[in-house]
Amino acid sequence: MDENTMNEKQLTAEFKKRASLVSAIVHEAGGMQEALEKAVDLCRQKTPFENLMPAIQNPGEGKILAAPDLNGVHYEALASFCKENGITLIQDNLRRFPGGIDMGLTRVDFGIAETGTLVLNSDSEDTRLCTMLCETHVAILETDTLRKTALDMAEELDGMVSQPSSYTAFITGASRTADIERVLAIGVHGPVELHIILIPGERP
Repeated sequence: MDENTMNEKQLTAEFKKRASLVSAIVHEAGGMQEALEKAVDLCRQKTPFENLMPAIQNPGEGKILAAPDLNGVHYEALASFCKENGITLIQDNLRRFPGGIDMGLTRVDFGIAETGTLVLNSDSEDTRLCTMLCETHVAILETDTLRKTALDMAEELDGMVSQPSSYTAFITGASRTADIERVLAIGVHGPVELHIILIPGERP
């Protein structure tokens, strides 16, 4: 086993451990196809969300899965899986669904092993809304983008934030706050659950 492979395996093990400590649920898949199938299966199994704005939002029957940053063959595969399971798939104009979305699916750019943190960089409003309006956020992370600490990706972060209209989010576990009388509340500002699906590196 070469040093790079060993390092990636060690980082993956550390990331899984740290992510689980902040209540993220980590899965592994052999590639994008398997990851998409897993995401749809998670959506199929979850309890339908409670529509908080029924007068505004009328998505129709079944659950809603948003995947704004998927394109090409990956989106087509996801659409096929959703159709087979009676799930409504949406890709854009997520502002139409202020009452909530069952599941948001995104690919993330990096993972930080030290804290189990996801790093997502996007200039798309729909991608940002996808991570906030959904009850369950499923993030697909390629293991070759794992870094030990945030300092180890300083140059990459510098490149992200220097882009016009850049939006870089650090996501550690599901949404939580203890601002109100120091009582922990889950899902106040975003998803109730965070699932992370680890796959081997695929991006060029």
